[in-house]
Amino acid sequence: MTHASEPKWSISRWPAWGVALLLMVWLVCTAWWRPLAVPDEGRYAGVAWEMIRSGDWLTPTLNGLPFFHKPPLFYWLTALSLKAFGLSLWAARLASVLGAWLGVMGLYLLVRQWAGPRLAGWSALALVTQPFYFGGAQYANLDMLVAGCISATVALGAHAVLAREAGRPYRLALWATYGAAGLGLLAKGLIGLVLPAAVLGLWLLLTGRWRAIFAMLSVPGVLVFGLVAAPWFLAMQRLYPDFFHYFFVYQHFQRFTQTGFNNMHAWWYYLPLMAGLTLPWMPAWLLAAWGARGKSGASSAREVGQSGQASDQRVSLRHLAWIWMGVILVFFSIPASKLPGYILPALPPLAFLVADALERRWPAFASLVPRALGGLAAVLCVVLIGAAVQYDKQSARPVVPVLQPLLKQGVPLVYVNEFVYDLPFYLAQPGPIPVISNWDDPDLPKHDNDRKELFDAGEFNPKLAPQVLIPKAQWQTWLCTHPRLAVMAAHDVVKTYPELAWQPPVMTLKLWSLWVLDRDDLLVKGLHCP
Repeated sequence: MTHASEPKWSISRWPAWGVALLLMVWLVCTAWWRPLAVPDEGRYAGVAWEMIRSGDWLTPTLNGLPFFHKPPLFYWLTALSLKAFGLSLWAARLASVLGAWLGVMGLYLLVRQWAGPRLAGWSALALVTQPFYFGGAQYANLDMLVAGCISATVALGAHAVLAREAGRPYRLALWATYGAAGLGLLAKGLIGLVLPAAVLGLWLLLTGRWRAIFAMLSVPGVLVFGLVAAPWFLAMQRLYPDFFHYFFVYQHFQRFTQTGFNNMHAWWYYLPLMAGLTLPWMPAWLLAAWGARGKSGASSAREVGQSGQASDQRVSLRHLAWIWMGVILVFFSIPASKLPGYILPALPPLAFLVADALERRWPAFASLVPRALGGLAAVLCVVLIGAAVQYDKQSARPVVPVLQPLLKQGVPLVYVNEFVYDLPFYLAQPGPIPVISNWDDPDLPKHDNDRKELFDAGEFNPKLAPQVLIPKAQWQTWLCTHPRLAVMAAHDVVKTYPELAWQPPVMTLKLWSLWVLDRDDLLVKGLHCP
């Protein structure tokens, strides 16, 4: 219920569509500012660009080769965005923005329905002004999109359960729950189904609603899930017979349990990360929760005063939030390999718990405290994006004005040893870029890096792979057969490709150097050609 004492412009008085529009504007407001971060943003925006370039919207490709590390929803949304708005930075990030918006709207509408617009507004504010969430919304990879799908699935499922208990229509929400889970599967794989099912299942069991589990099992829902998720997977298995094993067995189960991958961290890695990247809300939550301990009687009286049913529903949401956050944190703390974006689905329940604690601790000042914290948090979000612009200098974009005229002159571009993920996007490169490396290295499949990604992709298209993945033994042949050759590589590659040391790079960036090799000059300096 909206408090009569709140000003007319308070967000708790806004219609839901107005809140939705405001949240979208905020989440997208600085998405144009940063260059693409490497490797993630360059990789995923590049795969989407390749869909447009090739016209094949069914098979994701990395440098022309089938890329099945992740399913296609992010690529489809990003390709549609790039097709509509051009190869711009904010268009490349729009899928992540949509994922963040879906997550916050799922939380907002659930809380609005069952605990009132006031708490819903503060929950949304506490979520979208967390620097972690705001930054994730403007980072072009799959984590925020699947987080939004997971959050929407949990919110729809919880709404279906509470609506059924209240004797209201619930089947449309239930079927939408299955549809959202299907989108989650298309966003990043099995976690889009497994995690919301675990959250909702544990919530029903631990709150004595175990009979509702059977009511939530729906044949029409399963059909909706299958219609959303199954066609693409079946199509890929038909085109590539090893797809199911690679995608489900290797990418999901083996990668989850093995320890030979990057980003190895201790089990407690996410706890300080979550506390630090949600400032200032986390300390405010702890302060509010501590203070509320001394006012538990008053808090209980206020909740009872609302209405017995409303109080029960708010407590139910509180239980759901704790279970929701706990499931995400525990699940992603188990594997040794950890990345910050994995726990983005834990942020919506944290935002609700923050807003709930603040409202219970300072009911007379509930408008002032969250508003002040929200303003501080919003400033912090923008400052951190600005800091990333100022200090993240890993992008290859500065090389584009030098490289584009060479490509127009017909000078071929080749990478050596590593793939420069963001460059094809900035160049709007019309085709795959050859990568020269030691592709027959027996240790290559044991490492989790860009070379292995390309190597795995090449296994699915052995006809094209030799044209894209060039053996190191052909390096001198390339030097001899091209009058001029543009080479992008890491600075230290001269140790294993000494011909690059014979001519200074024409441009040096933080991670990469650009060489333009002249065959006649190399011949004078000792290049031997047949």
